[in-house]
Amino acid sequence: MHPYVLDPTGRDIHREAAELRARGPATPVELPGGVRAWAITSAELIRRLLADPRVSKDAARHWPPWSAGEIPEDWPLHLWVSARNMFTAYGEEHRRLRSLVAKAFTARRTAALRPRVERITADLLDALAAGPDRVDLRERFAHPLPIEVICGLFGIPDAARSGLRQAVDLIFATTTSPAEALANHQAVYAIIGDLVADKRRSPGDDLTSDLVAVRDDDGSRLTEAELVDTLLLLVSAGHETTVNLLDHAITALLTHPDQLLGVRSGAVSWSDVIEETLRWQAPVANLPLRYAVEDLVLDGVVIRRGEAILTGYAAAGRDPAVHGDSADRFAPGRADKSHLAFGYGAHHCLGAPLARLEAGVALPALVDRFPDLALAVRPDELRPVPSFISNGHAALPVSLRGV
Repeated sequence: MHPYVLDPTGRDIHREAAELRARGPATPVELPGGVRAWAITSAELIRRLLADPRVSKDAARHWPPWSAGEIPEDWPLHLWVSARNMFTAYGEEHRRLRSLVAKAFTARRTAALRPRVERITADLLDALAAGPDRVDLRERFAHPLPIEVICGLFGIPDAARSGLRQAVDLIFATTTSPAEALANHQAVYAIIGDLVADKRRSPGDDLTSDLVAVRDDDGSRLTEAELVDTLLLLVSAGHETTVNLLDHAITALLTHPDQLLGVRSGAVSWSDVIEETLRWQAPVANLPLRYAVEDLVLDGVVIRRGEAILTGYAAAGRDPAVHGDSADRFAPGRADKSHLAFGYGAHHCLGAPLARLEAGVALPALVDRFPDLALAVRPDELRPVPSFISNGHAALPVSLRGV
């Protein structure tokens, strides 16, 4: 079977996911630069793979094209593979790196962030109320909320936030040219490097200072490269998924007025809305990359040792084998809203409770403050971000006080 060439623009992620599903639960695809991988679209198969010790995320150990130097430094997805942090670690290395940051995302510490999330939300809503009626809600609300939360956690100064946001957006973009990808690679490391140097000079009460202290007190626990790449992972993953979650939850309710009415009446809970949004519009559509540690036989398909695997979370969320004929429908009242939007197994997202907290505070506050909120364009005029990884809108134009 010829590999399916993924659309780097992410123009229609769910149509593409359906086409991949039709080719089988595991099908060969072509990534930018002609790189080959297996796309996994079955929810049940993804769960099996993500819990299987024969599947790795360490390219240096388990992806021959990488260790042989066949993947150029200007490959657009380079940072998804090259970074040395818990996202790309395997086995004991993964457990070591995850343990260094897991305590920062415990249920107790996450719950303690609620007052800060509420304050940031209130400030953003006040700013919206003082401005024009028509606004880009992704730019003015969905994006700044998680950015403010994560930058506060990591002590990122205001002056660095704009550049960091731009760099993270380009990491998730899959339409960048090799030259743009390489320049962004250098830019993001310069920003994180400056942050680390600043915290060494002037430590603060933040997670960056904590990780720098771990590195400097005992280098065997965390190398300098792991320190920088761990910060890159936590800052980028710490806001991108939440931006898309807020974006799609707002869009879903504004395009399903019956469901919004159900929320207002109390027939549908905000938790229902959040979980159904995560299922219906996974914030990360396709996640690169994993690798077969040995030959894997999956429902009649053989993935050979060293072959790369792309995890299709958007496809899994709408898997008819799980959600039946209504899989493509936004229905927060459905009994089974199971999804894999935050991953599964050892690599399940540490920040999932924080993303749920932010959405659980921000969404009801927005709807209460602007009861006549409406899309300012037709739904078919909304355009996606240029990515088959990140699943969100380039802009979310709304009228705050109705059309």
